[in-house]
Parts: sequence; structure tokens; C-alpha cells
Amino acid sequence: MYRIMRNEVQVLFTRLHPDAKPPIQGSALAAGWDLRTVETCEIKKGFSTKVPTGLAVSIPVGYEGQIRARSSLGAKGIILPNGIGTIDADYRGQIHVLMTWIGEGDSTIIEAGERIAQMVISPIPNVSFLEVDSEQLGETERGGGGFGSTGRY
Repeated sequence: MYRIMRNEVQVLFTRLHPDAKPPIQGSALAAGWDLRTVETCEIKKGFSTKVPTGLAVSIPVGYEGQIRARSSLGAKGIILPNGIGTIDADYRGQIHVLMTWIGEGDSTIIEAGERIAQMVISPIPNVSFLEVDSEQLGETERGGGGFGSTGRY
């Protein structure tokens, strides 16, 4: 048995489509909430396809919804071309998931009702930016080195 100590965040949602399913955790310790599609969609190679979930949410102020790929779909050749999508606290439209096919063949089919992504609710810190001179940024071992500067490549 796990002792789960987390703050509860309530996310309101509504179904915009009669076949829409509520977000659901795959297990008690899953970080994300699975999202399903309400339509059968063809995902073509080289194109971004908007796959509808039939859901709209109200993310609380101070949080964001991160839309992430499900690892099982990535293993089959379906990726999210934007990496992680963000649902802002002021967005009230339908959640769509951008998907691209990189597997064998020209396309693949996602069936209606299939789990297509997961949504993680993350806190957004109160951030402000202060412009300073470059010396005030401080020195690090890496410094201004770009891609490959950490020695891996």
C-alpha cells in the first residue's frame, strides 16, 4: 500500500461530444490522466493531425495542463510533433491532441475510444523577469556553450 500525500487540485471538465470519456488515471500512482479520442482518425506520415477528445476543461489559475504522449503509442510509431502541449488556465475550447505517424507505411488509424495521450496538471510558479548586465548572470562550468557543449557529442 502506498501512502499518497498530495494536494488535491480540482479540474472541472465538460463533455462536448456524447462519446467523450472523462480523464482517468491508469493506476493510483500514475502522473497523467488518460485522454481518449471520440473519432476514428487517420494519422498520416509527415502531417500533424488534430485528434479530438470531445472534452473541455477549466484548469485552475496557477496551474497548466500538459498534454503528453503515451509511451505505448510512441513505441508503435505515433508521436506528438509539438512534444508537450500546454492547456492554459484561460482556455475553454475542446482539447485536441496533435499526432504524427513515423512508423512503417504512409499512415495508421486511431480508433474512436482509444487512449491517445495523457494530461498532467502542473503548478506554474509566480515568475518575474529582471533585466541585468551579462556579468550579473553569474558563471557556470558550462558557460555559454551550445549544443554538445557538455561533452556528450
